[in-house]
Amino acid sequence: MVWVSDITYIKTIEGWLFLAVVMDLYSRKVVGWSLARNMAVEMVKNALSMAIGRRTPGAGLIHHSDRGIQYACDEYRRLLQDYGIISSMSRSGNCLDNAVAERFFRTLKTECLVNWRDMPAREVKHDIVDYIEMFYNNERLHSYPRYMSPNDYEKLQETLN
Repeated sequence: MVWVSDITYIKTIEGWLFLAVVMDLYSRKVVGWSLARNMAVEMVKNALSMAIGRRTPGAGLIHHSDRGIQYACDEYRRLLQDYGIISSMSRSGNCLDNAVAERFFRTLKTECLVNWRDMPAREVKHDIVDYIEMFYNNERLHSYPRYMSPNDYEKLQETLN
């Protein structure tokens, strides 16, 4: 099991929003996310906590991220360690190591956030949550999991096992 995490910036009419996601590479499902007005470590901890609560992973899960201070700080690394999660980080200056998370952000910004720069933050937040929970995980087809939605792919795999 491998999860990837990353943060993106989203400019609204009221200022910046930051979105942290945790994605399961198995199905490309976003299993944890958090939105905040700043990039404090709490945001990435909240996304990871949501993912852990939804997935209850066993020890040995690999968690991949970039080398951002939020992921490298003692507080976050301790949370990973508490759950037996193995930390993996991108090589310095190599954004391709986290391409799946970067691709998700590109998809989000082109499919969901069409006029986001002219919208209030609360509307942008609502649209992002709706996109992740209602569309991306449930309906959006992905090439990796057999051109199925992440939820449908996981259901299929459960029936096969």
